[in-house]
Amino acid sequence: MSYHLCLEDEGKMKLHQSLNGRAGTRRLMIAVVAAGLVVGACSSTAATPAPATTAPAASTPAVEPATAAPTTGNLSVTFVPKNLGNPYFDVSDKGGEIAVKEFGGTYDRVAPTAASPSGQVPFINTLMQLGVGAIVLSATDPVALCDSLNAARAAGVKVVTYDSDTNKECRDIFVLQATAEGIAKAQVDIIAKQIGDAGEIAFCSGVANAPTQNGWIDLMKKDIADNHPNITVVDTVYGDDVDQTALDKVAGLVQAYPNLKGIVAPDTVCIAAGGRYLQTSEKKGKIALTGLGLPLQMKPYVLDGTVQEFALWDPGQLGYLASWASKALIEGAITGKEGDKFDAGSLGSYEVGADGVVLLGPPTVFDKDNIEDFNF
Repeated sequence: MSYHLCLEDEGKMKLHQSLNGRAGTRRLMIAVVAAGLVVGACSSTAATPAPATTAPAASTPAVEPATAAPTTGNLSVTFVPKNLGNPYFDVSDKGGEIAVKEFGGTYDRVAPTAASPSGQVPFINTLMQLGVGAIVLSATDPVALCDSLNAARAAGVKVVTYDSDTNKECRDIFVLQATAEGIAKAQVDIIAKQIGDAGEIAFCSGVANAPTQNGWIDLMKKDIADNHPNITVVDTVYGDDVDQTALDKVAGLVQAYPNLKGIVAPDTVCIAAGGRYLQTSEKKGKIALTGLGLPLQMKPYVLDGTVQEFALWDPGQLGYLASWASKALIEGAITGKEGDKFDAGSLGSYEVGADGVVLLGPPTVFDKDNIEDFNF
């Protein structure tokens, strides 16, 4: 089931959908009317986003399909990334879809076109009305989504966060890419090596309120203050998970700070935009760029010397693990308490840690020697 809502020019609400049978259409329309939702906009000149469940052919998550397992319960799993059109989430959510197909559930993916709490809330409310089994969400804000998420949980919907968390009271499990300390240290170590452990650097991140990325930045600033006294952080900017905005922010940093030695982008949109900007800039090779990026996106910049090294986990595995965690919650195999164990298909067995956190694993550092070995 995939759909989007829009408000036509004449002021009438219209549902664009591909649902199986009239009953599904009627259920969704009732949910929309009950919640009073109008999401998105349509016109003859507006660009229509690609279907939410479609990922680029080149972005294949590195997970091997496992044998389908017996299932019980409402295994309807819907992913709600921060926004559509973000290559990182195309890869992570494709991994989630693979897992849902393996265990015989129903997969869906919906999201706003722009990353914001106000954009995600209507989708959460609609999914609650539809009675899905689980919502798998990358949060744009740790607090602003909590009322809607807890209402959904009270209605029996399991909530798994991935990539970016809410407050722990607002979800059942958070699937964490890697430890925050490990991610932060990897990026600081890379930039410090590239600029000779001295000079001005800046951060370019995603959404201003994103708790996970801001947490990494705080840890990186602390590491720099404690261990790299000759590095100065001059600014932090946010690209809002929009390619052009991120490109403009990187350009602004370069222009505002003539002595800038490096940019750290703990965000796949910002680092790719930064690579594109520096590739044709007179600052290529003079300003170091690192952070968290997708190998397929970053390969041209690594191979031509614009970027030396960057890091990331496998986002396909992240979505894959989140789907299996949602299955375990739906079926009652786990509740989210520390010590709970569950099967995660081809990734093996995982254990829930403190505060309902499930850890995927450590990040990988990519460079010219290994970047062609990865296909995501």
